Amino acid sequence: MQIIRTVVWVLVLFALLAFSFFNWKPVEVQLWSNLVLETKLPALVVISFLLGLLPMWLIHRANKWRMTRRVNALEAATTRLATPKEPIPTPTPTGEPANPVEPEPDKPL
Repeated sequence: MQIIRTVVWVLVLFALLAFSFFNWKPVEVQLWSNLVLETKLPALVVISFLLGLLPMWLIHRANKWRMTRRVNALEAATTRLATPKEPIPTPTPTGEPANPVEPEPDKPL
């Protein structure tokens, strides 16, 4: 898998270098009415790409962080439920109370 990733990155780098070589021309970008930025076209394309990539990368990192926290919480809950609990000891009933009381006889009215 690492070789495929390396080949793809080499192809992307080669395409970027070829694009830069054939389009190395100055361009003017008017930011405001009196502010003009003069730069080379490949620099403008790369900066625009990175500015578009940044919000999606931040969303991806936030989702990955949230899902990692969720998986950890679920694993902790599973571990907690899977461990056997100690049984609650029930009191043993005794035959007679320690201090028996005699019932009162019925009184006639």
